[in-house]
Amino acid sequence: MRLYCATTNRGKLREFQLAFEDLFQVETLPGLSSIPVCEETGATFEENAIQKALYYSKHCEGLLFVDDSGIEVDALGDAPGVYSARFAGPDATDEANNHLVLERMRGIADRTARFVCVVALAESGRLIQTFRGAVEGLLTEEPRGANGFGYDPLFFYPPFGCTFGEAPPERKMKVSHRGRALRMLRDYLTASLPGIR
Repeated sequence: MRLYCATTNRGKLREFQLAFEDLFQVETLPGLSSIPVCEETGATFEENAIQKALYYSKHCEGLLFVDDSGIEVDALGDAPGVYSARFAGPDATDEANNHLVLERMRGIADRTARFVCVVALAESGRLIQTFRGAVEGLLTEEPRGANGFGYDPLFFYPPFGCTFGEAPPERKMKVSHRGRALRMLRDYLTASLPGIR
């Protein structure tokens, strides 16, 4: 069965496909590059995920999901939060975002942080359900590891004894914010759709 997603982020697409590889064929929304980008104006991950799901699901037949996710750093008042992808500016790279977070955290002892992900499922402009996942960790003082994307090299997960950037993708997906939200989506779909195991 085909399940559409609306993302241009290759790292997210890999994780989406990994989460559903034995159950659904996850594909990027056809023609996504020609659809005007949905402006994210929400104050929360939930608001942005819902906004994007309603918007992009009008452009396809079938089920579509989107995620809105980011990192919340306690010492920064939960920033970058919904601005995680553009913390260092509208066209910021992962490296620029990481650098700015580390710069703002220089000399700060409280390094607690969490990744948050909200996945919204919609069909034809109608919201079906949202799913929220979160994972707690600590910010490192410098990037570590070449795996993952975004803030993964800065996010130390104590049970692993390493950053998400150092963890193999399959291991990260078992505990990550996105992995948790996608498992909830997967459970919902398997319970709701006939013929899906």
